[in-house]
Amino acid sequence: MLRGGLPVALPTETVYGLAADALSPEASAHIFEAKERPLSDPLIVHLPSIDWLSRIAVPSPLAITLAETFWPGPLTLVLPRQASIPDIVTAGQDTVAIRMSAHPVFQEVVQTFGKPLAAPSANRFGRISPTSAAHVMSELEGRIGLILDGGPCIHGIESTIIHVLEDRLQVLRPGPITEAELRAFAPVFYGPAGVTAPGGLKSHYAPRTKLVIEQKPRPRGPRTGLLSWSQSGEGFSQTEFLSRSNDLREAAANLYGSMRRLDEAGLDLIIAEGLPESGIGAAIMERLRKAAA
Repeated sequence: MLRGGLPVALPTETVYGLAADALSPEASAHIFEAKERPLSDPLIVHLPSIDWLSRIAVPSPLAITLAETFWPGPLTLVLPRQASIPDIVTAGQDTVAIRMSAHPVFQEVVQTFGKPLAAPSANRFGRISPTSAAHVMSELEGRIGLILDGGPCIHGIESTIIHVLEDRLQVLRPGPITEAELRAFAPVFYGPAGVTAPGGLKSHYAPRTKLVIEQKPRPRGPRTGLLSWSQSGEGFSQTEFLSRSNDLREAAANLYGSMRRLDEAGLDLIIAEGLPESGIGAAIMERLRKAAA
């Protein structure tokens, strides 16, 4: 199917991706069509091997060091692009977002395919990202021809995206690779981006049910759900616990599945309890704020 230019849902270590030939504008267009994704939102390109890095982008020594350290893994580098990447993949920008997945199933597929795959999350645009094959089915059934089931995703939230500048790293989207890990290689900053990053819109990762964030959640009516970090859930009609042991990595892995179950419960409101913004907690809160927007 990939060789025929069709999109396929594949597991990664972060979330399930909707993959198609990154070097084919026609194949990549199928991704936008299936997801109802605006063409202004670029795609992440997943490489078969690190040897492809200089064929797709123009990497600096800093970028090469980061790739050799964190790949395969949940780190996406935004770099100057080569002409080999179609404009539809980069949203017409002079940069391209690149990573290598650590999921063994994704690795086997992309290496057998022998070319890079463009693969955003396998859901309808702006909705909750899928962390299981069943989530993909609920989002894209009838829109794509194949879902390859590789089990639940380990990290459960999307990759960290950084814009690699000459001597600094700009975080465009927090994720499993934390700011502290990146600071070992160069100064890290947040701020207005000169590039558009995948998933960079204000509202994203959102349930259909209204979601708000509170530090000390209290029920608002009989049909209120709780996405809990530390609260007992007393008084709420349904509660999903992100981590009963207050483990932020476990909370990240459970985030989208928990949010999806609350969204499918017929509630009037979902209240998400605020989490500590240390380490991967910053990435979880970034996703919750976009879900609430």
